[in-house]
Amino acid sequence: MVAERAGTSIATVSLVVNGKDRGRVSAPIATRVRDAVEELGYVVDHAASSLARGSGDLVVLIAPDLSNPFFAEVIRGVRDTVGDRFQLVLSVTERGAQPVAADVRRFERLRPAGILVDAPAAGEAMTATVPVVLLDAPGGSEAVNYDLSPGVHDLVRHLHEQGHRRVGYLDGTSRATTFGVRRELFEQACAAAGIAVSEVTARADLTVDAAASATEHVIEAWQEDGVTAVVAAADTLAYGVLRVAGQLGIAVPGHLAVAGFDDLPSSSVTAPALTSVALPGADLGRAAALRLLATLDGIAPESASLPTHLVRRASTGA
Repeated sequence: MVAERAGTSIATVSLVVNGKDRGRVSAPIATRVRDAVEELGYVVDHAASSLARGSGDLVVLIAPDLSNPFFAEVIRGVRDTVGDRFQLVLSVTERGAQPVAADVRRFERLRPAGILVDAPAAGEAMTATVPVVLLDAPGGSEAVNYDLSPGVHDLVRHLHEQGHRRVGYLDGTSRATTFGVRRELFEQACAAAGIAVSEVTARADLTVDAAASATEHVIEAWQEDGVTAVVAAADTLAYGVLRVAGQLGIAVPGHLAVAGFDDLPSSSVTAPALTSVALPGADLGRAAALRLLATLDGIAPESASLPTHLVRRASTGA
């Protein structure tokens, strides 16, 4: 019906409604097809299409928080890589919850071409009848990860050079394995450099408000313990530390240095600009998408370990 209304072939309609018309269908014809789709109220039944083909033209990305700027960068990397071949479907878990095996099984029923899972919960078996690629999941056999060691060692070396010998750590409440690895590597590097990590602990959800609330409860104890620098497990957590320091009149970096992980775009414009271990989200999404495409094409995917480095800014006196 759509083809008849638009005056074109069924194959052309298929290209347009599945978003594969770029370079294949002229703009006027594509416009006629879209107008016909709207007039007729046509909706593509992806589940039926998948059953007919045995596999779908969808790629599903499951992430714990699509509103987080980091995941926006991951999405951009995935979309730019799979966009011409597959349609990207985004799924966000319940706020504060990491993706689990049940999330994969839920989308497996749609018979997508593949599933990408960002920062999955630790200890979950993320397997399915379609290819599954994990992102930022240290220890995962089918995962694309960061090599955190260079960035962490650069951070600790920088803090040592700035004269810091006792530091605090603001951790995330996330179940994702990557947060445990970040803290473990940081503590090991500090021990090797002669920097003590305060036993005054704090954890928060990965939001500025939650981080600020957690910081308010421990910042006085950190100061009494001789802490001169605070490292946060994510930039959004570090923003909370900066907010509280500003409210209390604590000079950053004069009386307290602050650093984070991620190097989000907004970290260059905080007051002061935030020192951060760069974890390029777009590169992570791109590498995961390439790994998925290689698997779908029957090519042995290369192991992907993305480099990290420290971006020094004013919050640590750089």
